[in-house]
Amino acid sequence: MIDFSASGIETRIKPANQSESQVEFKIADGEKGKVLDVTFKPGPTGYPGLEIKPEGGKWDLSAFGHVEAQVSNIGQNPMLVALRIDNAGDWKDNPWNTEQANLKPGETKVIKLIFGYQYGQKPGYALNPSAIVNVLLFTGKVGKESIIRLESFIAAGPAGEKPPVDPKTFRIKPKDGVILGTSVTGQALPQVDAKGVQGSIADGALKVVMPGKGEQSVSLKLPAGCWDLSSANEIRFKIKNEGTSPITPKIQLSSNGGPSDLIIAPSPIAAGAEHEMIVPFAPTNIWTGIPNSGNKTSWDPVKGTGTKFGSDAVSGIKISADHSSDAAFTVKSIVATVGVAVLPEWLGKRPPVEGDWTMTFDEEFDGKEIDMKKWNIYGPNYWDKKSHWTKDNLILGNGVVKFKFEKKRGFHNDDPNEKKPQNLSGSNESDYACGYLDSYGKWVQRYGYFEARVKLPVAPGLWPTFWMMPDRGAAAGPQWKRANTGDGAMEFDIMEHLTRWGPYRHNIAFHWDGYGKEHKQTGTGNIYVQPDKDGFITCGMLWIPGKVIYYSNGREIARWEADRISTVPSHFIFEVTTGGWDNNAVDDSKLPVDYVVDYVKAWQRKDLASDVDGYREPAKVEPKPEVKTEVKTEPAPETK
Repeated sequence: MIDFSASGIETRIKPANQSESQVEFKIADGEKGKVLDVTFKPGPTGYPGLEIKPEGGKWDLSAFGHVEAQVSNIGQNPMLVALRIDNAGDWKDNPWNTEQANLKPGETKVIKLIFGYQYGQKPGYALNPSAIVNVLLFTGKVGKESIIRLESFIAAGPAGEKPPVDPKTFRIKPKDGVILGTSVTGQALPQVDAKGVQGSIADGALKVVMPGKGEQSVSLKLPAGCWDLSSANEIRFKIKNEGTSPITPKIQLSSNGGPSDLIIAPSPIAAGAEHEMIVPFAPTNIWTGIPNSGNKTSWDPVKGTGTKFGSDAVSGIKISADHSSDAAFTVKSIVATVGVAVLPEWLGKRPPVEGDWTMTFDEEFDGKEIDMKKWNIYGPNYWDKKSHWTKDNLILGNGVVKFKFEKKRGFHNDDPNEKKPQNLSGSNESDYACGYLDSYGKWVQRYGYFEARVKLPVAPGLWPTFWMMPDRGAAAGPQWKRANTGDGAMEFDIMEHLTRWGPYRHNIAFHWDGYGKEHKQTGTGNIYVQPDKDGFITCGMLWIPGKVIYYSNGREIARWEADRISTVPSHFIFEVTTGGWDNNAVDDSKLPVDYVVDYVKAWQRKDLASDVDGYREPAKVEPKPEVKTEVKTEPAPETK
């Protein structure tokens, strides 16, 4: 693909990323012919590199599946070497793929880049191999002089090549959630690990014989990889006692993240009887933050609380039984299902705790337009480089508001003239559109109970949220000062969802002391919830001095008591962006989708009320935006 002995090759090579003063190159003699030596010198450039252009404007590699570069570190210092190949196009679309390798002095490696994959052969930009316009070799910030030798650069492999499947990353999503049962066809059956007992699968059931007495166990796992049960929040087991004496089954799930709770049958199963056991993904002991740990980041809760179980990577199922004599039982079925919440009477009507409470915010979204005394439909986007807010994707109707996320290029905040965009891309134009709501500058409250009923979107790569940020008021200055999470304030993530997790798992978190080197945080990404019968979850936060408790559909799911709990008034934010720290790629074929909010409410306890609460500023004088309305013939979801 690149012949370093070719006439004029030097004219197609030059330093990249404004690193002319840091990068030097020369054609040299190698063991098997001409090679390219590249020297990287210390300097200020973040990603110094070298680019190589094709003769004739492009390489047509459509007959191949990958490129590979053989690179040697001929210097005295270890270094990172990254290989990138580019299509032409808008740089904001990142039209390239990248792979990288760390090389010790004297070490040689082949960097293999499969088209359409990057950074460890994960799915990336859908590169067009027939139109490669640039090759880039680069490294990170250079502290000591380093030298690499590009021994060869070739195209190889079949067109349409895909990376080999790593058994550790292989996932099976059981059809209809059925892991074991007579209906299982066309998918891998679990393997049985039965040490000291007899265990086998026949006719869609697990048959177990346990000799003697005491506690013995049998385990199930896949031949390779894990079960992906992210579309469920529990597993149901139907067990029949085939023996002559009672048995007390115990079941525990294992995952790549950690185990589930150990679930024990509430009473022995009599001989000949059948019993259904349910293993929920949610822990019995809710996540509890370490008391008064506000001086540092801590993801570890109080010992014995919360869970690290990951429903997207269930690696095994262990079934044990206590028995007083020879025992035999059949596990007739194992099915991952969705448990539905039983809602308490108070939900949507009052806070979950006693006290002299008054409702201070009541938004049912049952009007013909967004109430601009309560809400802003435009605001900043600090969270991804791909999304913009538009009034056209905030759709009101049937007593709900929908945040429609779709592939649609447009201007952030519907403003083509915005000179200082409030997002990270440096441009006010992006490829994905969504609606947005916040109450910044219009409504705030310090302490109280806050609640919203929401329905999460189901499409890869999205990040819907319900959260609150500080607002110290206009006297504090611009928004970044008003919303500073230092000086006694914090960010509350009441519900933060990454769609890769499936619709029944979300994150809760606390962030404080800014977002720089002093930033601190705590929380968990392993909150498992039950939806109501309409598929909604009602997310709540009780915030009182020194304590915060998070709720889902009226059930307490997490709590933290600390002197560092915020004392600064806060406002609501609802949005959908892409990405997040543990998400997958956006799939345009699954769009558009809706994040639905049925209502938003708040209450204040009389003894905690103060003059900082409520509508602290008059609404801005601005034209009334035309927000889309939607009317359906189906009934609106039941609330309250």
